[in-house]
Amino acid sequence: MNSFKKIMSAVLAGLCVASVLSSCAKQKKVSDWRPNVTDTNVTSSTLYVEKVENLPDDFILGMDASCVPSLEAGGVKYYDFDGNEKDVYEILAENGINYIRVRIWNDPYDKNGNGYGGGNCDLDNAIEIGKRATQYGMKLLVNFHYSDFWADPGKQMTPKAWRGMSIDEKSEALYQYTKDCLTTLVNSGVDVGMVQIGNETNGAMCGENSSSLGGWQKIMQLMSAGSKAVREVCPNALVAVHFANPEKTESYVSYSKNLEYYGVDYDVFASSYYPFWHGTLDNLASILSDIAETYGKKVMVAETSYAFTAEDTDFYGNTVGEGGGIVKDYPFTPQGQANLVRNVVDTVVNKTTNGIGVFYWEGTWISAGGSSWEENSTLWEKHGSGWATSYASEYDPDDAGQWYGGCSVDNQAFFDRDGHAIESLKVFALLREGNTVAVTADALEDVNLMIDLNGDIVLPETVNAIMSDNSRQAIPVEWHNINYDAMKAGGVAKYDILGTAGGMTAHCYVSMVEYNYLRNWSFEDGETGWTATPIGKFDEFKIENKVTDSLTGTFHYHFWGAAANSVEFTLEQKVDGLKTGKYTYSISIMGGDGGECDIYSYVKINGEIKYTAETTITVYNEWHTAVIEDIEYTEGEEITVGIYVKCGGPNAWGKIDDAMLNSVKE
Repeated sequence: MNSFKKIMSAVLAGLCVASVLSSCAKQKKVSDWRPNVTDTNVTSSTLYVEKVENLPDDFILGMDASCVPSLEAGGVKYYDFDGNEKDVYEILAENGINYIRVRIWNDPYDKNGNGYGGGNCDLDNAIEIGKRATQYGMKLLVNFHYSDFWADPGKQMTPKAWRGMSIDEKSEALYQYTKDCLTTLVNSGVDVGMVQIGNETNGAMCGENSSSLGGWQKIMQLMSAGSKAVREVCPNALVAVHFANPEKTESYVSYSKNLEYYGVDYDVFASSYYPFWHGTLDNLASILSDIAETYGKKVMVAETSYAFTAEDTDFYGNTVGEGGGIVKDYPFTPQGQANLVRNVVDTVVNKTTNGIGVFYWEGTWISAGGSSWEENSTLWEKHGSGWATSYASEYDPDDAGQWYGGCSVDNQAFFDRDGHAIESLKVFALLREGNTVAVTADALEDVNLMIDLNGDIVLPETVNAIMSDNSRQAIPVEWHNINYDAMKAGGVAKYDILGTAGGMTAHCYVSMVEYNYLRNWSFEDGETGWTATPIGKFDEFKIENKVTDSLTGTFHYHFWGAAANSVEFTLEQKVDGLKTGKYTYSISIMGGDGGECDIYSYVKINGEIKYTAETTITVYNEWHTAVIEDIEYTEGEEITVGIYVKCGGPNAWGKIDDAMLNSVKE
C-alpha cells in the first residue's frame, strides 16, 4: 500500500495526533527551528574560500537531498574525501550542512505501483531521509509540493485523489494530509525544523491558478490550511512559502501583498535563486529585504546550484553546459561552484534583511551508476532515480510524457559520477573562517563576438583568466586553425574558435552576421531606436536582461499579461539612410500561453502597411521568425518596420529579439 493511502488512514490520525501534540508541547523549545552548531574541523589545501563576515552560528546551510534512497536502491554508493564509503548524510554533516530539505509528493505512483521518478518522493522516502538527517544532527525542512509529481512555476497539478473537489474540500484534504504527514514524521523521531507549504507557487498551487476567478483567494486558502496543520502538530517549526524568479520584482511584490491581504500565517518568504536564470544577487537581496522589512518576515534562499563541470555523466544531458547559452558568472569547476555558494551565502547574511539560510538543491543527485544510457534507463525506470519515468506520463503527459529520463543536474552535485566527494563540498564548513590559499588561474572566460560579413575578422589578443578568488586577469591567447575565407564565404553562421592561454583551452564564439540597417537590433542598448506602444492593459512590457531568454546577446523585449485578452501592442523602428533597392526584414519571437493570437511583422511605407508576415508563439525557447522578403524601397520614402502582437490567453507571455533589415543583392 503506498504512502498516500497509509497516511490518509483515519486510524493513524486518530491514534497519533494527540500524543504528538503533547510531545511537541513538552519537548520543543522556541529555538527548535535553529540548526545545531557543530565543529567540523574541515581543511583544504586547494580550495580558496573568502570568509563570510558576520555569519551567525545558527545560519542555515542546507542541502536538498531527496533522490538519495532511489539512487542507493540502484547500487549508488557515496565516499568521503579519504575514499571511505559512508552514509551520504553523515558526509554532508561532516562538511558543514546543518539542514536537509526533502520534497514530498502525495502519490507519485501509477495504479500498478510504478513510480513516477524524481526519487519517488513520497512520505516513506521523507521518513527514511529524515531519520538519517536527524541521526547526524541535522534538522529537516519538509517541502510539500501538494502534487503527485513536480510542482514548479510551469505546473502546479492537483493530486489524483483531490481532483474534482471544491476549494473547501481540497483545503480540508490538504490540511489533514499535512497534519498526518507531520504526525508520522515526528512520531518516527525526525527533527522537523521547518515546513514549506507549496513549491515555487508563482501564481498557482495544487491546481488553482491566480488568473482564474478568485484564484489568489483560493491559493491563499490552501496555504492557510497547510500552515494551520503545521502550527498544530509542531508549533515551533517555521512555516515557509516559496516562490521563483526573483528577477521579476513586480511579481514578488504581488505575492507578498497577497499573502498579507489574505492573512496567511507564515514565518519565512523563501526564493529560488539560480544564477544562470534569476538575475543578480544585488536584485535578490533588494527584493527579499523589501519583503522582510515591509512584513516583518524572515527570508532565505530555498534553492540554488551551479555546475562543477560541463561533462554529462549519465548520458541524458545537462540543464547547464558550455556554449554561451546561459549567464556564466563562474567557471564550471569545483572552485567556481564553491564561489557561487560563498557569494549567495554572503548576500543573504550581509546584504539581506532577516536572512536566515541558504539551501543547495540536490547536491547529491549523481548518475544512476550505469555505464551506458541503456543501463541507466533501466535503473531510472525501476527505482525512479531519473527526473521522470515513462509511468509519469499518465499524470504529466505534456512534460514527463515526452521527456522522461535521467538526471540533468548531475554536473551540479558535490560528488563525482562514482560518488566520491569533490573539494567544493568543503565550502560550507570553510565559510565561517575562510580558507586562504594561493590564488591561481581556475578557468578562462569565453569570448563572444558579432562580426559583419562585409567587415574584417579580428580576434582579441588576450582573454580573461578567471582566478580562484573570482577576479579576472588578462593573459595572452593564441587562436588555432582559423579559416578567415571560409568564415566570410559561409554566410550567416556561428563558429567556435579554439585557442590556448595559460595552458588552458580558450573559446571565442564568433557570430557572422549580415549588415543590419536597424539600430539596436538585439535590444542590447535598451529602448534605443525603438517605439513600444501598448494598446491593451497588461502587466509587463519592457526590456529584460536575461541571456537564457534571449536569441542573441543578453537583452530582449519582454511582455506578459495575467488577464485574458489583455496583451496587445506594437513595437517598431523608423529607418533612416536607406538607398533605393530591395530588402528583407525579419524579427523573432517566442513565448507561451498565448491562446488565440494575432501576431505579424510589418513594413510601413509612408505610414501605410505595405508588407506583412505572420508568426506565432508556442512554448518556451521555441523561436519563430517572421520574414518579409523582396521589400521594394525608393530613396526618400519613409520606412518603418515593426511587429504587432495580440494574445487571447490568460498569462500570455513572450520575448522578442533579433530584428534584421538586410539588403538583397540583385
